[in-house]
Amino acid sequence: MPSERELFYESYDGKIRAFLASAESPKLGVIVVHEIWGLNDNIKDIARRLANEGYIALAPQLYTRNENVLTPENIQNVMTKVWSIPPEKRTDPNVYKEIMASLDENGKKVIDLLVINRQKMEEQMVKDLIKAYDYLNSQGIRKVVSMGFCMGGGLAFQLATEVPLDGTIVFYGRNPQPIESIQKIKGPILGLYAGEDPPINAGLPDLISAVIKYKKDLELKIYPGAYHAFFNDRGRTYNKEASEDAWERVRNFLRRILK
Repeated sequence: MPSERELFYESYDGKIRAFLASAESPKLGVIVVHEIWGLNDNIKDIARRLANEGYIALAPQLYTRNENVLTPENIQNVMTKVWSIPPEKRTDPNVYKEIMASLDENGKKVIDLLVINRQKMEEQMVKDLIKAYDYLNSQGIRKVVSMGFCMGGGLAFQLATEVPLDGTIVFYGRNPQPIESIQKIKGPILGLYAGEDPPINAGLPDLISAVIKYKKDLELKIYPGAYHAFFNDRGRTYNKEASEDAWERVRNFLRRILK
């Protein structure tokens, strides 16, 4: 029977909280990287599903340092306002000043961490994921895959350019930055994308070009009619048919790596 527990692992400047679900004697580990909402029940359920498949799944709470501020409620309140900004105005600093003026102190911290200083925050989260990889190695797990969703999809992809992962599973996440860093990726890539997701899909031509240039192993699937975050069965854009197909592809991909 799979087991599960919460733990803290050492990162570069302190401890990171994480959820661990594991089969008995697993031979492959998966680092599960959460969406913008943080380590929630949806991500824990995905970790449990992986444990039921025979793996060990580690899902870090990448907001450990700011958990009191970066709650799902605070993030929802702020990002609803940010996402309502028309695309042509998203680079206008005055628009963000107006939003900041309408927020309480927690809201201002959320927008500072996840919008204004997003790049700095993501660099910190990638460092924490590197230490998650080290943690699984320290537990005797020699094959490790990253798997992320939305924001976490991009982070899981970026992690593959930093450590020699045996595979990378990207659910509607952005490309690694810079795109040339794809040449550092060791294992195969499984990319799962929604057909109705223009901001993410705009990066796919560059991804395919880089994969061809650097001769990487990519399986890419686009789900026509599905929207961003289609795999989250608690979300408004959940798509059962696309999710079931995507999960079967994940299972086949992991079995292939294990062999």
